[in-house]
Amino acid sequence: MPKKFFKTKTLGSFKGITPQIMRVFEQNPDDEYSHKEICSKIDANNPALRQQVYDVLLQLSKRNLLKQLTHQSFKLVENKNTLSGRIEITQRGSGFVVVEGEEKDIFIAPHNIGQAMHNDLVKLRIINPGKNRPEGAVMQVLEREKTQFVGTIKMSDKKAMLIPDNARSGIQIQISEGQLNGAVNGVKALVKITVWPKSTSIPFGEVIAILGYPGTNDVEMLSILYNQGIDPIFPDAVLEEAEQVSINLDEHEIAKRKDFREILTFTIDPADAKDFDDAISYQELSNGDFELGVHIADVSHYVRPGSAMDKEALKRSNSVYLVDRVIPMLPEQLSNIACSLRPHEDKYSFSAVFVMNRKGDVKSEWFGKTVIHSNRRFSYEEAQEIIEGKSGDHENEIRAIDKVAKIIRKERLAQGALNIESEEMRFQLDEKGHPIGTIVKTSKDAHKLIEEFMLLANKRVCTYLSKPSKNKDVIPMIYRVHDKPDPEKIGFLKLFIDKFGHELSYQGMDEIAKNINHLLLNIRAENEFPLIQSMVIRSMAKATYETANIGHFGLAFTHYSHFTSPIRRYADLMVHRILEQELQGRNHTYGNSLDEICKLISRNERKASEAERESTKYFQTLFVIDRIGEEFEGVISGITEHGMYVRLLENNCEGMVSMQSIEGDRYYFDADKFRIIGSRFHKEYNFGDSVKVKITDVSTKKRQIDLMLSKD
Repeated sequence: MPKKFFKTKTLGSFKGITPQIMRVFEQNPDDEYSHKEICSKIDANNPALRQQVYDVLLQLSKRNLLKQLTHQSFKLVENKNTLSGRIEITQRGSGFVVVEGEEKDIFIAPHNIGQAMHNDLVKLRIINPGKNRPEGAVMQVLEREKTQFVGTIKMSDKKAMLIPDNARSGIQIQISEGQLNGAVNGVKALVKITVWPKSTSIPFGEVIAILGYPGTNDVEMLSILYNQGIDPIFPDAVLEEAEQVSINLDEHEIAKRKDFREILTFTIDPADAKDFDDAISYQELSNGDFELGVHIADVSHYVRPGSAMDKEALKRSNSVYLVDRVIPMLPEQLSNIACSLRPHEDKYSFSAVFVMNRKGDVKSEWFGKTVIHSNRRFSYEEAQEIIEGKSGDHENEIRAIDKVAKIIRKERLAQGALNIESEEMRFQLDEKGHPIGTIVKTSKDAHKLIEEFMLLANKRVCTYLSKPSKNKDVIPMIYRVHDKPDPEKIGFLKLFIDKFGHELSYQGMDEIAKNINHLLLNIRAENEFPLIQSMVIRSMAKATYETANIGHFGLAFTHYSHFTSPIRRYADLMVHRILEQELQGRNHTYGNSLDEICKLISRNERKASEAERESTKYFQTLFVIDRIGEEFEGVISGITEHGMYVRLLENNCEGMVSMQSIEGDRYYFDADKFRIIGSRFHKEYNFGDSVKVKITDVSTKKRQIDLMLSKD
């Protein structure tokens, strides 16, 4: 084992001595230290370095950052300008802290991060207000986001080290022989930090799970999950509780509900779906209007507040969809059986029922507990064929509601909703789970039909719960909010679009969505459309869960919440409970706890997205690993100072051409025009350019495909 794994970081030179000294004081803000103690903590072990330490201590005292207590002892000056927030650490090792109430996030240089890790809640102080962005230093870790990490065990001389899979979200951990618990050199393991001395840069830990040797799909998927803090295994107490749930309905419970079992009801879902959250019922009325029911699995009937299943569902917050498996929020007994609105079975549901005319206007609405019977399960493909004219079950009803859905969608877009055409890359897997093909799935009319009526239910439930309560002036509520975009990001988006010869004009945020829609509609047939749409998405704020309603910019809704997917999202389960309390006139019991719930489920949603993205990257590398040396046509899909990303047209996998590998000139990244250009001959590479590339290397471990431009 190389010694560098175990040795505390040393100075090595005068450079960087100031932040190291400040880090000692900031991590121990109440302690005083002598010059000798500081030298010991930062390994200043020769006369020149010790003198340098003393000089810096005096300088910091003059700057009022330290207080000199005696000739040789010092203490941190209490800084009232301290803030707290969660730190996000980049691949380069620097950090950014988002602080509530601050307009801009706070930059943290690598040497000022201390023992903080990605997503930790930290206390920091501002060390430089800055003109463009304030700079800070971490003083203390207030709350660890996670203490368990995945990596590979490296052993030497009865000592071991966990080398993390991901340097951004992991850390090297030293493991003593007695804490290996059967782990051997080269295996992947889950390691928990047990102690982290303040004087060292490396914590100590113990192995709590051995995942196996790297390289198999199971081990890699488990690594991805555990690395995000997602446990693929339910606790025994949760499984035992789930097994007690009966799939048989109780006649006394049915009598309390509105019975929709005689009304035509069906589901439309992906062909491989197993958990059916939602169903639609349809019946025509004598006056030409129709009644449309949006029926949602009544998870709240089975998962009671405070139960083992409820606590675990909150901990998970959502289901996670990797390429080859689903990690559900609820045990299979509920998610796939008891709660799932499977065809030809009576099920409890929580429903939003609308009387509508053929123009899509809602004339009346009703919310409440129901019992339904799904007459037919449609896949999206089956429903799409019927919409396009093929004969099939309930074809008249499907075409009727599709026509109304199109009217509602058109009106929503006219009101300023963003018109984003989603594309999703899917892998075809063989019996052993290996990728044998790729498919890009686009949103068609069948998807949009379901989407519009789910959006309608979410909006109308939220609007209902935003009114004054029977018991309180304001109903405690979980909103799904989407803020207006940052004007600076829109300015950057405009510059990006200008590069392609297109124009994005706007006077203010109120009209930006309509102008973006107009642009996307006009360039839909152009090669650069996917890239521009991707940049539009990146320019938007991220949707989150909040207790304060600011509306949903992307949907152009003033009121929006999640009601339609309680099998896979905890937010929806909470909205069901709040709605039930309001309908029954009961006191609302959540109050201030909703703030913490919103923060938790928003964080866990981001973790799930990260896991899903990494899963896709892994399978991309697996798909092309045996095609090293082959050439492909591609399109430049991203440009950075390190090189260019290229999407391969044959299979939609993405790799990178490093800047150093581009031959024929000395190329550099032109940040102003967002291009790569040669210094001597001025050849340039831009977003959307067609290129021919060769795969030179593939790393499943790094989830990375290396490319080289083919010679003309």
